[in-house]
Amino acid sequence: MLLEEGRIYQQVYTRPKRARYVLPLEVDGLDELKLAIIDTPDCSVTPQFEEFDEEGFILTSISASDFSHAISMLSEGDVDMLAMPAELLHGKQIEMLSAGCEVVGARTPRRPNLVLVSDDKLEYQPRLGIILAESALVRRQIRRARGGLRVLSPAAFASISEQDCPEGGSAEVARWMEEMRQSGQIEGYITSRAVYDSIGPTARRHALLPDPKDRGGVHFLPLPYADLVILIARERFPSSISKLVSETEGETCWHIQDQMISGLDSDMLERIGILVRHRQVRSLMKQAEEQRDLTLEQACHDTEGEVTEGEVHVEFRIEVLSGNGRHTIGLDRVIKYSEFRHATISAIRDWDVLLQEASRPVPKDFYTDEEAPAFIDLEE
Repeated sequence: MLLEEGRIYQQVYTRPKRARYVLPLEVDGLDELKLAIIDTPDCSVTPQFEEFDEEGFILTSISASDFSHAISMLSEGDVDMLAMPAELLHGKQIEMLSAGCEVVGARTPRRPNLVLVSDDKLEYQPRLGIILAESALVRRQIRRARGGLRVLSPAAFASISEQDCPEGGSAEVARWMEEMRQSGQIEGYITSRAVYDSIGPTARRHALLPDPKDRGGVHFLPLPYADLVILIARERFPSSISKLVSETEGETCWHIQDQMISGLDSDMLERIGILVRHRQVRSLMKQAEEQRDLTLEQACHDTEGEVTEGEVHVEFRIEVLSGNGRHTIGLDRVIKYSEFRHATISAIRDWDVLLQEASRPVPKDFYTDEEAPAFIDLEE
């Protein structure tokens, strides 16, 4: 039988005792990886692979129009792997599995934080100033961070001002919002860093960072799957190849977010802020000292009280906000990298209990007590 160069083969053989063994996948002369890429305005995938350089390994990128087209190319063998924003897979995992494909890796998010495009920072915005944001989560976060502002969606502002809001992607909407800002109708707007670079506005940008200056201060957790690129391949794809283009921190981000929020509907997903990243022990200890956080400091010690500097830790934060931004439910975890998979399971259980208890009416201590509403309404 002639073997075609560049294909991946799996050798199966039977030993004399009729025991069937499957040998690990091996690459037969595979020196070129055909990679299908899906780019979005908020997540540019192509630049992450433009400077890819692996000795004796050539990466050829092929642009794909949408997920269905890309998964069809992958299942038919036209490409070896698919790289795309993780948000495009939400709600479509059955389609991926039906095509005989699976997620084999992920890339570390480069710029997950959104930016405020305005001449002034958020705390210096004029009272009753108008800030536009497409994301419902960001609008709630801004209301929590700063009162006295009119935080609207682009569609709502267009309806109030009797204008036509563009129906295209986030880049077209951002260009329209920039025109509104230059004309003085709004003070600023929220967009991703990738879109900001593409439209090139003249105004300053102010990053909405997840780390508050003081403990309990203003912070902005990124959107779900923010700037997270996943790698999809056919089942039984050699892990030795996927590791060449995948990154450990990206795989951690994907695993936790996939376990935590992959089953949420689109309405609930818009209200969730989530952050997953690797942290060094030294930076955690410095943060704990600055904020006098004993819990964070204890997370860096083992059972004998010694500092575990030899292992990277995983920081995981998730929160949901009320419509007015006044009520927040959050869960923060700092765990060792070797334990993050088990810790994710316990975090899911704790998060479900937390949401259930905070969203139910407060029971009366005595029958004459007044009715007490729930701390947060998950339906608003």
